[in-house]
Amino acid sequence: MDNKIHDTYMTARKGVMKMVSRIVPPKEVEDIVQETYVRLCQIEAPQTILEPRSFLYRTAKNLALDHLKKAETRLADAVDDSDESLSDSFNGSHDNAEDSTFKTVVSQQEFEHFCESVRFLPVQCRKAFVLKKVYGYSQKEIAKTMQITESTVEKHIAMGIKKCTQYMMQTQGAGTNESRVKEAFK
Repeated sequence: MDNKIHDTYMTARKGVMKMVSRIVPPKEVEDIVQETYVRLCQIEAPQTILEPRSFLYRTAKNLALDHLKKAETRLADAVDDSDESLSDSFNGSHDNAEDSTFKTVVSQQEFEHFCESVRFLPVQCRKAFVLKKVYGYSQKEIAKTMQITESTVEKHIAMGIKKCTQYMMQTQGAGTNESRVKEAFK
């Protein structure tokens, strides 16, 4: 590895960790920062990187966003699995392929709206909400991780549920538009 890139990494590591912590849960930050370093070590021609600091931050951000997308995919798969089991219990089987396809499409659209609603939550609220609903943290774990009180965690989660529900109700059966989003998140 080029010394210039290594030195940049060592001086910017704390800032990279802070940036990544805004995107992913705390348990994942260290892994993503380490993966960033591994990626930098694998560069074949480091001398071609004109702005090592920018490259470092961009790489870390992309890795964090990839991690978030994978988490959303895992959540979507879990939602799909639970929809199938509910469908099986109500229908007894998948006799009608059209109904099954329709339900899958509607479920995916609802999930996309849900993910979109989560993205519009305030940062602290979103972080607490995702830690609870996606990663299954307890309120006590979230409070410790975010260094806030359990009462504040509870308020963030309640606000997240309320705002996401409002958003989902406003977007049901209609396309999303900016004024609806702003109205839901007032």
